Amino acid sequence: MRRVGKTTGMVLAMIVIIAVVLVLLFWRGGHRGRDSLIIVSPHQEGIQVEFGRAFSEWHRQRYGRAVAIDWIDVGGTTKDEQYVRSSFLQRPEGGDFDIFFGGGTDPYLGFVELGITLPFKLPEAQLSRLPKEIGGVPLYDPSYNWYGTSLTSFGILYNKALLRRLRLPTPEVWDDLADPRFFGLVSLADPRYSGSMRMMFEIILQGYGWEKGFDLIIRMGANVPSFVHNASQAARDVTLGEAVCGLAIDFYAWAEIEEGGRDEMGFVMPGGLTVMNPDCIAILKGAPHVELAKRFVTFVMSEAGQSLWILPVGSPGGPKKHSLRRMAVFPSVYRKHTGETLVAGDPFEMKMPMKYDREKGGVRRNLINALIGAMVIDTHDELKKAYKALVDRGMPQKHLRELTHLPLTEKEALEMAKARWRDAAERAGIIAEWTNFSRKKMGRIIEELN
Repeated sequence: MRRVGKTTGMVLAMIVIIAVVLVLLFWRGGHRGRDSLIIVSPHQEGIQVEFGRAFSEWHRQRYGRAVAIDWIDVGGTTKDEQYVRSSFLQRPEGGDFDIFFGGGTDPYLGFVELGITLPFKLPEAQLSRLPKEIGGVPLYDPSYNWYGTSLTSFGILYNKALLRRLRLPTPEVWDDLADPRFFGLVSLADPRYSGSMRMMFEIILQGYGWEKGFDLIIRMGANVPSFVHNASQAARDVTLGEAVCGLAIDFYAWAEIEEGGRDEMGFVMPGGLTVMNPDCIAILKGAPHVELAKRFVTFVMSEAGQSLWILPVGSPGGPKKHSLRRMAVFPSVYRKHTGETLVAGDPFEMKMPMKYDREKGGVRRNLINALIGAMVIDTHDELKKAYKALVDRGMPQKHLRELTHLPLTEKEALEMAKARWRDAAERAGIIAEWTNFSRKKMGRIIEELN
């Protein structure tokens, strides 16, 4: 028995050693002749695949070595940003990541404020091709801490077949999603998890003003059967017929239209009430592969990198497997590929009368997320019951005003975001007060109308 046990132990030990050796050989073989790069990114898989492949080929042609990219995504923009911030709290000197790629503009403003980005000025030939702004929204940091890599717009995705079947009007403006006829038929994501959904709510607030904007967001939220965690699922639910319409970022909408067909699906950007927002990139402080990180940013901000966003699969200079359907930030790319692109027109030729206040949106974004959470999402069951009671009773104005009443003014919200929001304990107490405020007012409406 001892001999058997000893032999068994030796065999097991040998198996473990062989397994470890094989893993090491496989890893070294897979990375032999390659450099490595660590990128935190909420970008979808298609973008990671296409930019990873194209950059590796570009790098091999110029520097003689391919590149292996370790893509990290812990659950979308908000969680990725928190992950990076947490890492720098533990190691202020950095060293865990090279690049943050994607997720709008707001995360980068926070990174700059924390001092965790590494400035990098692009070669002048490339920088001269990049406009300083679009519609009042900056496309790169004046100190070169971050660059806008692609543009996104926002609008309403709708299911034409369902609209016809239910005899509902085609939505054209944000207000339409709050129409009581769309009760239970609107698809939205939780802005605490989705950066693009948060941006759309901020556009509504800035376009309509604080009180009217929140009035719209609350009534729109009441039309939602249940909130999902990401904007891609919100768009997908419209195509699947789980909802008739919903807020959507343009490239998700175009993907759904391509799959569902233009006869069945539609997308509209409300005139005068939307903006172009850049998806950005930044090198992080302490980047372990800093020179490679600079080369990656240089590639993304080159004509070759920009062409990947707009060209169809299989076209010269385009993606190989995944259509990306993003708007490039180089006007010259649209001129070069006139008639070949997947996106709707040249954004630099579009009229955008709405001026987005980036500073305001950045300062108050976490507070707005929490306020929408307390007033709409965490009290969603009560909100739907209260709104249904309002609809059944002909929308009495007294109770409608109470439904959309807020616990603070815009001025108070901005002051709170600047002064009190960073204290975790105080923040938790404020959110609890807002949630209680919301439940009480909706409880009164339900009781009085039923």
